Amino acid sequence: MECDLVVIGSGPGGYPAAIRAAQLGASVVVVEEAVQVGGESAVVGGTCLNVGCIPTKAMVQSAHAYNDAQGHFAQLGVRLGNVDLDFEQVQNNRRGIVDGVVKGLAGLLKGNGIKVVNGHGRFSGPNTLAVEGGEDITFKSAVIATGSRPAAPPIPGIDHPRCIDSSGALELDAVPQRLAVLGGGVIGVEFASIYAQFGSAVTVVEMLPNLIGNEDADAVAGLQRAFRRRGIAVELGARATGVEESDGNLSLRYETAEGESKVLEADVVLVATGRVANVEDVGLEAAGVAAERRRIPVDSHMRTNVPHIYAAGDVAGNWQLAHTAFREGEIAAENALGHASEIDYRSTPRCVYTDPEVASVGLSEAQARELHGDQVVAGTMPYAAIARAAMYGDRTGFVKVIGESRYGEFLGMVAVGTQATELIEAGVVAIEAEATLETVGDSIAAHPTLGEATKEAALVALGRPLHIPAKR
Repeated sequence: MECDLVVIGSGPGGYPAAIRAAQLGASVVVVEEAVQVGGESAVVGGTCLNVGCIPTKAMVQSAHAYNDAQGHFAQLGVRLGNVDLDFEQVQNNRRGIVDGVVKGLAGLLKGNGIKVVNGHGRFSGPNTLAVEGGEDITFKSAVIATGSRPAAPPIPGIDHPRCIDSSGALELDAVPQRLAVLGGGVIGVEFASIYAQFGSAVTVVEMLPNLIGNEDADAVAGLQRAFRRRGIAVELGARATGVEESDGNLSLRYETAEGESKVLEADVVLVATGRVANVEDVGLEAAGVAAERRRIPVDSHMRTNVPHIYAAGDVAGNWQLAHTAFREGEIAAENALGHASEIDYRSTPRCVYTDPEVASVGLSEAQARELHGDQVVAGTMPYAAIARAAMYGDRTGFVKVIGESRYGEFLGMVAVGTQATELIEAGVVAIEAEATLETVGDSIAAHPTLGEATKEAALVALGRPLHIPAKR
C-alpha cells in the first residue's frame, strides 16, 4: 500500500493531521491500534475520545447535575424531593456519548477519503511502515501521534487491583465510600471533584506544595479553598511510600512535609501521577527518529530530526492537552505537504473541570512579574459582584486579567468558578490578537452574563472599575 502521508494514531494529534492532509489533496492512511474501553476495542479516537476528555467530562456533567439537584435547584425554587444517584445510568450516559463521538469521527475520516488500518504500526525504514497482520505501507511523509499512557510511580504495592488509573476510574461499577487520590494534578483533582460530588469521602495526596502544579497562585488558592469547603481532604508536600491491603481495606502510607508517617484507609486508590509518551515499539530506530524517554523532540514545525517525519500530541511532549494536539496535528500535516506553518503556544488555554472550574491562558501573575517587573498590572472581578453568577446559584470564583502598563498588552487571564472553561476563550482570542487591556475593558459585554467579569477585570486593572469600588 502506498500513500502520501501515513498517520500513526487516530487521537487528537492524529485525526486532525489526517483530515488536514486530505483537505490539501494528499492520499492518507491512518494506522490505529485499538484502544481498550471497558473490555471492548474502539477503532478510532485515541485516549481523549475513548478514555480521556470526553468520558471524563460526561461524568463531570452528571456530578454537577447531582450536586445542583441536591442544593442549587432548591435555592432557585425548584424542589425535587428525594434525589438519588443512578450510577449505572451515569455510566450508560458516558458510554453512549463516547460511542456517538467515536462513530462520528469514523464517519468523518471516511468522508474525507482517509483509509483507516487497524493494527500495531511499526517503522521498518525511513519510508516504510509494517502493520501487524496487515499490508506494509510505503509513504512519502509520516506523522507520529501515538499518544501517552498513565505513569505508575515505583511505590511498593501500587500494582494492587484496586489501585486504578484514570481509565479504571471511568469504569468503576459503584461509587467507592472512600477514595484516595495519589496526585493533585489536573487528572487527580478532576476525579476527586467528580467522586466527592457523587458521595465519596475523598483525600488527595500530593507531593508538591500545592494542587494543579504551576498555575496562578490565586487560582490554586481558590480551588484549595473550595475543596476544603466541600470536605475534600488535601495532604500537600506528602510522599507516598507504599500500599497494603488488610481486612479488605487498602492502606496508603505516606510521609508528610514535616516527616511524619501517616496511613490513609481507602476502598480504592486512584493513581494520577502523570502520563508518559508512547515512544516504545514504534520502530523509531529503523526510521532514524531520535527519541527521549518521555517524548520525541520536535521543532516549531512539529518536525523530528528526520525531515519528512513529524510528531504531534502527547508523544511530542510539549503540552499534554487535546486542544494543543489538534493544532499540532494540523501544523504537522501542512508542513508535510510543503507548507511552512509554525506552532504558537502563547494562547494555549489550560482548563480544569473541577467544581469550581479553573481555567487560565497566557502568563500567570508571577510569571508576568518575572518578565515585566513593576510594570505588571492585574485586575480581579469577583463573581460575588456579577449578577449572573447569583442567578446560577453559585457566586464562588473570580476572573483575573494580567497586563503590563507600558503598552497595555494583555498578558494573561485566570478564571475560577461556574463556566470558567467557557469564559477563558475571551482571553485566548485577546492574546492571539495581541489585544490591549483597553480593548478588553472598553468592549461591550452582554448583560447579564458571566462574560461581564472579563471586561470588568480589565477595567479594574486599568484603575477604573464600574461595579466594585476602586482600590485607594
